[in-house]
Amino acid sequence: MNPQPISRKDFIRSSSILLASTCIPSTEVTKANEILMENFADKTLTLKNVRLETGFDYDGDEVIHTKTELFTVEIEKGKIKNVLPNQPKAKAIDAKGLLMLPAFRDMHIHLDKTYYGLPWQAHLKKNKSVKDMIAFEQQVIPELLKTSIPRTEKLIGLLQSYGTSYARSHVNIDPTSQLDSLKHLQTALENKSKSFGAELVAFPQHGLYYTKSADLLKEAAKMDIDFIGGLDPTSIDGGIEKHMDFVIQLALDNGKGIDIHLHESGESGIKTIEYLIDKVNENPVLKGKTYVSHAFALRYLDKSKTEEIAEKLGAAKVGIASTIPLSGSPMPIPTLYKYGVEVLAGNDCIVDHWNTFGTGSILQKANIAAQIYGYRTEFELSRILKLATGNILPLDDKGKRQWPAAGNQANVVLVDASCSAEAVSRVSPVKSLIHEGNLVF
Repeated sequence: MNPQPISRKDFIRSSSILLASTCIPSTEVTKANEILMENFADKTLTLKNVRLETGFDYDGDEVIHTKTELFTVEIEKGKIKNVLPNQPKAKAIDAKGLLMLPAFRDMHIHLDKTYYGLPWQAHLKKNKSVKDMIAFEQQVIPELLKTSIPRTEKLIGLLQSYGTSYARSHVNIDPTSQLDSLKHLQTALENKSKSFGAELVAFPQHGLYYTKSADLLKEAAKMDIDFIGGLDPTSIDGGIEKHMDFVIQLALDNGKGIDIHLHESGESGIKTIEYLIDKVNENPVLKGKTYVSHAFALRYLDKSKTEEIAEKLGAAKVGIASTIPLSGSPMPIPTLYKYGVEVLAGNDCIVDHWNTFGTGSILQKANIAAQIYGYRTEFELSRILKLATGNILPLDDKGKRQWPAAGNQANVVLVDASCSAEAVSRVSPVKSLIHEGNLVF
């Protein structure tokens, strides 16, 4: 037989899959899964032979293993109804001993911008700075908008294939796309609403004043979005106060949260973070609703300054959304956790004009974080899983089961692993997904 040709895109994607020990289902399987989701909507489900974590095994004070047992789980109208002793002979959906975990959440992604579903194109060498990328987007966005709805749906299908049922998506609000990127994304999300949920950040990707996006952002704030975004106020708009005051006031006026992109390192990045913390403390309604995405400036501080900023972030309940970057100094996530800072993880770009890479697996991000921070023990690996699940863990730090329980939303994923620590270590393939009472095999 003559070998079939393979594109560079397929080769890189296949190589990434092998390295991550994950799998992407075929188009046919994904389509069948979506049909199953729709057919199971609003119905009562009973699953048998569901593996759940039940506690830790210890050697002295060290956790050496995560115990699991099989259960029967009842789901009704999108919520866990009961967690019962296993009934292997019951007439129910057989989970076949797979481990149930909280469904994964990608909390920093751009669903409106991707080459996924288009011919392969690598990142262009000429696009080095954020301003370079703004100029490039002004050229390509009109063409991308023509097919953005079906490509967004395809990208959501990719995320679902890795067990992600929810995302926080930033969406361009700029003079080139105006409000069309937002409207197209909302249409795609509505088309996928039976199986996928999202919250939206109105994001001035081309700067608030650099390209006169402020009035458009005001319009977007009155639409169905959840957060007001911002972008590198010093390097793009020339100063912190004018940019940040606009974002903060717009959020306050419209009852929205805040999630700003901050790529700036050095003094301007730290000053922006401190300015935002001060404003949140002045307006407590923003506590728990304010995030800094990327926050690369935190990577280059000395230990004492890192502790100082982390303590301020924790006290103000300002969270950090990170893509767990591989290059440069690592994000100080362990220190952020120490001070109670909410840390979220996201894939950011999936094979788009910003980044050639991106698998769509948020569990892989937890795997990468474990390697960066030297997490190897059973306990450490079981805890870092929260980067993939949006800070929900089956067991508390003492090994007591806290999830799932009656009343929990039935946003769950079944993985091929004997415990969560192994799932993080292996980046185990997702076998099936349930979201709001909808089942996918």
